[in-house]
Amino acid sequence: MKVVVHVDGGARGNPGPAAAACVITSADGASLGEHAQLLGRTTNNVAEYRALLLGLERALELGANEVEVIGDSELIAKQVRGEYKVKNADMRELHAQAMSALRSFERWQIRTVPRAQNADADALVNAALDQQRDAARL
Repeated sequence: MKVVVHVDGGARGNPGPAAAACVITSADGASLGEHAQLLGRTTNNVAEYRALLLGLERALELGANEVEVIGDSELIAKQVRGEYKVKNADMRELHAQAMSALRSFERWQIRTVPRAQNADADALVNAALDQQRDAARL
């Protein structure tokens, strides 16, 4: 079964409060789930990797054997495809985890789209961060 996983991560302040999110659909566009995760204080790039890992984990839980990952981070996509080296030590570990997770699929691909075409995952990240901010005010 092929799934499409839209991923996004973000930090307010970079580093700052961060969240990761994924929206999973079937190959024909049927919704299979939405997930968000607060990450504490980290950078945008770490949040993007955590979103990728969250999406891959959820896709595996659904029984997918093929995954198409769509995000708006060119850095993450190019590192995963091997076009860029991973120089940051923190990101090297996350990259290794992502590559290990991707090996669980028979086929995978990762590509980038403009943020507007990743709006659902972006909205989940922002909703999680807004909810955290609002809870901290109470």
